Amino acid sequence: MRTAEQVTFGGSGLNRAAEIRGDAEALARAMADPAARCLPMWRGKPLVRGVGLDRLGMIEMDHPVLSAGMGKAVRDPILLGLDEAGAPLFARDLSRWEPEALDYGALGSFVDRSEQRHPDLPEDTAFAELRRVMTRLDPRDAELAATAKAIIGWHETHGFCARCGAESAIEQAGWQRICLDCGGHHFPRTDPVVIMLITHGESVLMGRSPGWPEGMYSLLAGFVEPGETLEAAVRREVMEEAGVPVGRVSYLASQPWPFPASLMFGCAGEALAREITIDPVEIEDAIWVTRADMMTAFAGEHPVLKPARKGAIAHFLLQNWLADTLD
Repeated sequence: MRTAEQVTFGGSGLNRAAEIRGDAEALARAMADPAARCLPMWRGKPLVRGVGLDRLGMIEMDHPVLSAGMGKAVRDPILLGLDEAGAPLFARDLSRWEPEALDYGALGSFVDRSEQRHPDLPEDTAFAELRRVMTRLDPRDAELAATAKAIIGWHETHGFCARCGAESAIEQAGWQRICLDCGGHHFPRTDPVVIMLITHGESVLMGRSPGWPEGMYSLLAGFVEPGETLEAAVRREVMEEAGVPVGRVSYLASQPWPFPASLMFGCAGEALAREITIDPVEIEDAIWVTRADMMTAFAGEHPVLKPARKGAIAHFLLQNWLADTLD
């Protein structure tokens, strides 16, 4: 797929500088570099700035806010990489900071529109939900934000060794954890997920999960199991969720999806039948949508159907299907 890396969070070509992660001296120089910048993260939300909150709010490494509210699980800066000029880029968790009048209900909503503004940071900055602002960011900022969210989220849930249960410590500039007891090495987790553009003639198979906004449907998706190919996962998941047999399967594009830690493999599949039998444990509903109806939904003119969220690979694949640019 020629436009594969144009998907949100893909294609920026970030230099992740893996060669200095384990070099203590090089890492110290990077942190002391006057050009180095840091992305503050608060409970999974990146700091963004501007009237449209359309760029990351990177700050200097010696900014006092970086030491005042740092998170419990990740106390050291995480090396994200180097910018085009060679300046080091870091991320730091500030989740211990408690904003005034925090709306906890908004934090757990399907679309979190709340913003948290730190009194010691510039007035034009705010912590905002990444899914809300991801399509506003340029490819580099989007990749940096996704990387920071995923790696900090991993540390928050993997503070103890999976082999012996002892507490582990951060190493390799945040890209590894080492058990201080048994010596086990642990690496950031990424879960493979297939998301499927299943077609039959001029129709595409769409499903919805409980709790989604009324009328919202997306492509079917599911986790890849151990010992399973992507193609087999596509066929199994579609059969499990919708009871539809799938024949030919092909790979289209991938997307890092840090909610919390997935790599989405976009695939196309040809349905061998149209009859749908949903598994209510897996999904709430599944329907065939014609190309004409999907075009109406994308235009915001369909009376019922709402398309997948902008920025998600499902939206990207459907958009290319409508434009006949999947090849």
